[in-house]
Amino acid sequence: MTIQWFPGHMAKAKREVEEKLKLVDFAVELVDARAPYSSQNPMLQDVLQQKPKMIVMMKKDLADAEITADWLAYFHDQGMKAVAINVNDKADIKRVIQTANQMSKEKMDKLRKKGINPRAARAMILGIPNVGKSTLINRLANKKIAQIGDKPGVTKQQQWIKVKGDFELLDTPGILWPKFEEEIVGYRLAAIGTIKDQLLPLDDVVAFVIQYVQQYYPDQLEERYGIGRDAEDMWDIFVSIGKQRGALESGGNVNFDKVADLVIRDLRTGKLGEMTLETPPQ
Repeated sequence: MTIQWFPGHMAKAKREVEEKLKLVDFAVELVDARAPYSSQNPMLQDVLQQKPKMIVMMKKDLADAEITADWLAYFHDQGMKAVAINVNDKADIKRVIQTANQMSKEKMDKLRKKGINPRAARAMILGIPNVGKSTLINRLANKKIAQIGDKPGVTKQQQWIKVKGDFELLDTPGILWPKFEEEIVGYRLAAIGTIKDQLLPLDDVVAFVIQYVQQYYPDQLEERYGIGRDAEDMWDIFVSIGKQRGALESGGNVNFDKVADLVIRDLRTGKLGEMTLETPPQ
């Protein structure tokens, strides 16, 4: 399976990111805490290599807390600032601002030594589509500035935002890379809703999710759907979930599309339990 999705506005956004980097002091890259590696755009890593970077792990409330801690330690070991947040937690938003201020302090101190009045620090916020960037920006600015949507690709252009007088943030559209070289990356991103559902057969994505949860979170799968870790036949699993949850069509037969929608919605909303779909490299 090769997923390719590179709309024109994303190619343009990459060029604009490269052009605007000289205007900022550091970058803030958002990743999904449920898939921190897969939701890092490798194309952006090349672009950002000359800038200090802070990683913000979004949606920590939906992720496995122990694995989130492992990922934070991994990023710190790589020499990067990293925080995990729930955008609805004011303390987490404050932590993002404090970390950004720490990153800008060195630059501002240099300006003071040169006799230059320090300006507001400038940061560029980046991330793949639907990672929660617009919601975070609105929380940081403490008002609605960025448009929010539950589908990838809502933000289409760059804009500067003042963050409570502490620093200025350059918003950018979510950017995906031209194709996913690793098949499992595509499945992870499809599962958490980063890429459009139409790009992959949802039945296949849900089968991937069920197999993963069977292996790593079997108790949560059994509690939600009554499916044991030893169940192997995916057809039977879909039928069992469909009957238990009423995902039926006329005549009483199980509607597999309804089952797939139900499971993917449960995963994305946390009803299937807090879980992370990958662990840090050893």
